[in-house]
Amino acid sequence: MSVLEEFDRRTDLPTRRLAVKWVIVIDRDLPRGLQANAAACLAASVGVAVPAIVGSGGVDASGLAHAGLPWTGCAVLGAPSAIVARIRHDAAAEPGLVVSDMATIAQRADVYDDYLAELARTEEPAYFAVSLFGPRAAVERLTGRLPLLR
Repeated sequence: MSVLEEFDRRTDLPTRRLAVKWVIVIDRDLPRGLQANAAACLAASVGVAVPAIVGSGGVDASGLAHAGLPWTGCAVLGAPSAIVARIRHDAAAEPGLVVSDMATIAQRADVYDDYLAELARTEEPAYFAVSLFGPRAAVERLTGRLPLLR
């Protein structure tokens, strides 16, 4: 059973009232381009790990089709790199969370297999960003009152 299957899919509720929460925490000191890249990559990772997160598409009044979006919403938060690393570390021990991360070595690698090889040699990687999806209480406990990324 996936994390999302444990909860009702409630597309009729405001995101603040959902039993699940999705956040991406990004190193606030990264250049904007690296922040955007990390957010996009983590969103793709979560979409694969939790495909039911994407709602059905819709059609606008002119008949133009629009792809589905995550019905849970996603808060993109900013934190110093040390906090991003702490959240990643603590989240690994939290049951029921889907955790995705962007290690710094991932954005340096031009070849995916090279990234995986370097990751396998690295005991404590540094992180540009981490994504948490799961029970609202767990996500909020780990991310506290972090501000939105600016």
